[in-house]
Amino acid sequence: CRRRRRWFHGKISGQEAVQQLQPPEDGLFLVRESARHPGDYVLCVSFGRDVIHYRVLHRDGHLTIDEAVCFCNLMDMVEHYSKDKGPICTKLVKPKRKQGTKSAEEELAKAGWLLHLQHLTLGGPIGEGEFGAVLQGEYLGQKVAVKNIKCDVTAQAFLDETAVMTWVSGCSRGGPMASTHPQGNLVNFLRTRGRALVHAAQLLQFSLHVAEGMEYLESKKLVHRDLAARNILVSEDLVAKVSDFGLAKAERKGLDSSRLPVKWTAPEALKHGKFSSKSDVWSFGVLLWEVFSYGRAPYPKMSLKEVLEAVEKGYRMEPPEGCPGPVHALMGSCWEALRVPGPLRAELEPILGLLRGRRSP
Repeated sequence: CRRRRRWFHGKISGQEAVQQLQPPEDGLFLVRESARHPGDYVLCVSFGRDVIHYRVLHRDGHLTIDEAVCFCNLMDMVEHYSKDKGPICTKLVKPKRKQGTKSAEEELAKAGWLLHLQHLTLGGPIGEGEFGAVLQGEYLGQKVAVKNIKCDVTAQAFLDETAVMTWVSGCSRGGPMASTHPQGNLVNFLRTRGRALVHAAQLLQFSLHVAEGMEYLESKKLVHRDLAARNILVSEDLVAKVSDFGLAKAERKGLDSSRLPVKWTAPEALKHGKFSSKSDVWSFGVLLWEVFSYGRAPYPKMSLKEVLEAVEKGYRMEPPEGCPGPVHALMGSCWEALRVPGPLRAELEPILGLLRGRRSP
């Protein structure tokens, strides 16, 4: 995926693609999203004095131009037609870089994210992210998490997540965010250990770590949009860190809600497409419920349709068994319709002191 952004131009028209592929040069190419057929892609290739547009079709989770050869993703398709022109006019020779962007390779290299694969050892699965399974691994003696990309992932979507991850990388080396943790995700950590091994003070510590991570995200004007216990990874020294930025965007309104997890998403985001740090606060309240229920799925025994209808009418979940009153009160404040985002860490610290049997200083 290191070369994707060199040739993927996102949503541009056919006319704009022709303009981009000037002056004419055989084999100069780009890939764009189809304007006429949303969800499909178009391979645009310069040949002679013309630009030829090839529609890329979805077939059973794969991509194809002629239905004779199918590909797992756009990168595989480009690599194939760089070696064998097949049904297209010429081999793909030179990618047309999207204006105003660096290549993915340059971006990731600058951020220190490119790895030498010969030093990487893969282990078992530890979670499932927006774009594929997350595996445990080891790189140069350090335990890491490795994302295994799903076959049908779009080129731009994964790079969007990578861009967010590199943007917050200053907080990932021992700070509140990262994706390199051997204990797996928080849901599985809690489910496999339960109340006997994980006490209330530890639960609140996890919650506090997440609040610190989200506080940092808010300071960068980023909205996570998929905050849930499954997207929190636990380090060897029991630090919970925010992960999986597949839906993270700069704070703005009117974003596509088609992929949103209903049970974790604020009503205004589901109904009106309004996403902000306030909607992340709502999700944090649901995450608190998950944590203090030791990994149970929220809104138990309710369908998504029932959740949508009930929440809109004012329904809020009852506290999990054994949940401290102040923690449930904090959940309730997160689920207020006009909740003003603030330093949740400050609200959690006094509760942590009470759980430890003393007052915080």
